[in-house]
Amino acid sequence: MGFFDLFKKKQDTPQASQAGADGQSAADGVSAAEPSAEERREELDAGLEKTKSGLFSKLARAVAGRSTVDESVLDDLEEVLITSDVGVETTVKIIRRIEERVARDKYMNAAELNGILRDEISALMEEAHGSERDFGLDVQPGTPYVLMVVGVNGAGKTTTIGKLAAQLRKAGRKVWIGAADTFRAAAIDQLAVWAERAGATMIRQEMGSDPASVAFDTLKSALANGADVVLIDTAGRLHNKVGLMNELTKIRNVMDKVIPGAPHEVMLVLDGSTGQNAFEQARQFTQATQVTSLAITKLDGTAKGGVVIGISDQFHIPVRYIGIGEGIDQLRMFDRREFVDALFGEKH
Repeated sequence: MGFFDLFKKKQDTPQASQAGADGQSAADGVSAAEPSAEERREELDAGLEKTKSGLFSKLARAVAGRSTVDESVLDDLEEVLITSDVGVETTVKIIRRIEERVARDKYMNAAELNGILRDEISALMEEAHGSERDFGLDVQPGTPYVLMVVGVNGAGKTTTIGKLAAQLRKAGRKVWIGAADTFRAAAIDQLAVWAERAGATMIRQEMGSDPASVAFDTLKSALANGADVVLIDTAGRLHNKVGLMNELTKIRNVMDKVIPGAPHEVMLVLDGSTGQNAFEQARQFTQATQVTSLAITKLDGTAKGGVVIGISDQFHIPVRYIGIGEGIDQLRMFDRREFVDALFGEKH
């Protein structure tokens, strides 16, 4: 099941025609056709090429001239994984599992290491994400699905909201966007450009306004106009964790009064190119508020894609989206099997 299958309306329901403030249609600025499965694979392969080439060049050096997987090889493999931004805790877990396999099988050829590593990473991500293969927004008729988006400034939060809005509009959903990052005029203006491009409706106030007030107005408008999905942007300041916690709590409480149970999801956007810094951001935000999903951006421009493995394992929060390019359609629903296939090649 692809991205658009998860958002299609029932066949007897006409496609929504909600436009942005300028009356732009949903089709404007959005690619006309969903790419084929082969095109999607090729795009993901290209998006992860730097991570893949970096990992395997290091791995090749680690096993060069070795005939068996011994303690020395495992020490080198540990260094490879840590320097590939998989993270220390996850690396230790992977190494321990491989040690157990070596002890059980008695003899293991170093040439088999790629396949072994693939199996263990795949198993680790399976455990982190559970058994659910498809992970779409649970949009219910009559009640807008509210997604609050958090993350530091510069992580790609506003762009992720814009791309998601465009894809939801293409799938026939009526989308409202709340510009609750009222501390940066640039953030509001950038979000307005994305909303116009996507054909979504954006609710905004003056810079410096109360973010909770923006969220309140957005949900009220969304309810009154039969919106399907509401995306709430928030400020990304981490200099004062207590202040951040209080602000996000206030926004959540206000939204819950308008739509009981809202927000239905809190998505943390992380910049994959920051490597280990993304782990620290995840720790900060998970301490400040309940985070239920992750979007990891900018993977196409970095060799640090190993953060997807480590963050998925350590925080046990599902990765919902990954960003593998600047195009609207290059915000991809994350599929752990596709990710592992792209990293290690198709398993035969």
